[in-house]
Order: sequence, then C-alpha cells, then structure tokens
Amino acid sequence: MESMKPKKIAVGMSGGVDSSVCALLLQESGYQVSGITMLLHGGCDDEQGCGTTSDIEDAKAVCERLGIPLHVCDQRKGFEKQVIERFSKSYELAETPNPCILCNRYMKFDAMLEESLALGLDGIATGHYARVEYDEKSGRYLLKKALDESKDQSYVLYSLTQHQLSHTLFPLGNLEKTKVREIAEKKELKNAHKKESQDICFVPDGDYAGFIRRYRGITFPEGNFVDKNGKILGKHKGIIHYTIGQRKGLGLSFPCPMYVISKDLATNTVVLGPIDELYQSTFTATDINLISVDKIEGEMQVAAKIRYNQKEQPATVTQIDENTIQVTFTEPQKAITKGQAVVLYDQDTVVGGGTIM
Repeated sequence: MESMKPKKIAVGMSGGVDSSVCALLLQESGYQVSGITMLLHGGCDDEQGCGTTSDIEDAKAVCERLGIPLHVCDQRKGFEKQVIERFSKSYELAETPNPCILCNRYMKFDAMLEESLALGLDGIATGHYARVEYDEKSGRYLLKKALDESKDQSYVLYSLTQHQLSHTLFPLGNLEKTKVREIAEKKELKNAHKKESQDICFVPDGDYAGFIRRYRGITFPEGNFVDKNGKILGKHKGIIHYTIGQRKGLGLSFPCPMYVISKDLATNTVVLGPIDELYQSTFTATDINLISVDKIEGEMQVAAKIRYNQKEQPATVTQIDENTIQVTFTEPQKAITKGQAVVLYDQDTVVGGGTIM
C-alpha cells in the first residue's frame, strides 16, 4: 500500500461501502483497526447525506460485523462553523464554494485525524479514491490520482498538508469501484449496494439559495440582468440564485442562448452574455496549498482542473506570493468560477491547488 504502515489505524466510517471495504482491507492486511465516525449534522429520522445519525447506525453495523470498535465524535459545532458558515458566507460574496473540499480540509483530515491521534492511534484511513506515496528524493509525501481515474477524488483532497498525508492511508486507491462492491458482497456487508449521495449533505434538496436564506436570515434583493456594456436586460430574483455558466432558469427569452458570465455584488447585477464570453485563459487563486513542492519557482508547466468533473487542461502556473498563484491555460476554458478550486497536476501527481479569485 503506502510507504507508511502504522499498526493502529482509525478508519473514517461514513456508513458507506467504500469506508467499510477500506476497514476490511486494512484488517486483512494486519492492521489494528478502529472505526471513527463524526456526527456532522442532523439528529432526526428523515435526515439525508453523510455524517448523520442514520449513517452512524450503518457504520456501527459494519464495525460489529468486522469485530472492531467504533468511536463516535460529535462534530456538529465544528461542521457548522468550518463548513456550513464558510459555504454560506462564500455564496453571499457571489462565490460558488465546494463544501466537500471544506469538509475534507477542516473535518475529515483535521478534526478526525487529531481525534484519532489523541486516542493513541497512529493515523487514519478513508475510503477516498486516491493514493499517497513518499518520495525519497524530495522528502515529501505525494498525493496521487487513483488508478481508476473515473473515481479519482484527488481534486477534493488538494488541501492536505504534509502532516496529514504522513498519517493517512487510502487503501482503495488501487481498486476499481466494481471491485470494491464485489469485496463487500463477498463479505456480506449490509451496505454493499448502498446508494451514493450526490447532494450536498446539508442541502439535500439542492436549493442552496433557500437554505442560505433560512440559515443566515438574510434576504437577497432583486436586481438587474445586464450585458457586458451595462445594458439592462431584465430583472433577476436575487444574486444568490445564479452561478457562472448557468443558462436555464433565467426567466428571460433571447434570440440566442445567454449565460451567466459574472456577478457584481456591489451593484447587485448579474452579467449575461453569449457562450464565447464565458471563456478566459488567465486567473489567480488564493489560499493555496502546495504538496509536491514547497514553492513554485518561475513558470511551471502543469495540467490544471477547475471543477471536479472536468478533465485537467494544459496550463502554466507562477507563484505570485506565499498565498497566491496565477494560472494561464494554453486554451481558454469555460466558466472559470470564483470560489471553486483549481488543482494542479504533474501527470498523476497533485502539485497543489487554491481557491479561484
């Protein structure tokens, strides 16, 4: 597996098939395995998403099946502060954040790791599809793509630090998802065919604007749709309802398709334009985390990815200061969105990433 093989590992148990097989594989490899799961939100019977009491019940059942202990940590306050509040405030600033990246950064690989170390364990493992390797030459731990690129989750893990990577295992990084389900079936795990959640766990209905209005107690006033020259095209129902690249749900009719190009919080306007205005080549990113290198020297040729489901594209990156990079794509890219993450790759190795400004 990875170069670091501690004896005592806490597996982050989500209640799903991936984390369950992760625990099973480590147990069969001779590790002393414990389960650890975080109660992140909820507390009612009809809740959905990860980190809920129903998921904890599934995790308990798997741990009982494997004969391992399960530690349950109530992290609802931390989740609200580090994920829900950050997500909501980012949306209020006309950004489009990725809450899974926030959760990985502040909860799964921060709070959960520290809780595990406090319990006297040597590290953690999760069911993410990625790989960790130690590079003798650089003396750094590397984050790499999963061998099954269709399931690769390295994009949402770019914020992992050297400390976190040195205490983390990803046993599924060399497996395909179909193989994982086969293993679960063979071992008669109750969640072998559990459906994967595709929604944001705390917004299961997908209505981000409605959630933020209720959570923050803030209303977002109507304003104007405008074109790039400031010409008024119609009324929008509140800036929070729109994301860059959106075409449907504008409530307006045009001779040709029009898209959300940008949002201006100061003037409460949403800029619309034809698809060609969605493309750009150069942007900056802040709050960066570098993994394979300590610092980017000069111009570095990379492959950059600006959203989870996008294939990375050739680009050049330069580091402006300790916390900022500038990325220039070889070919203009569609809908580069403020608040999303850009992740940089050198073949299958994550160089690092940051938040698009």
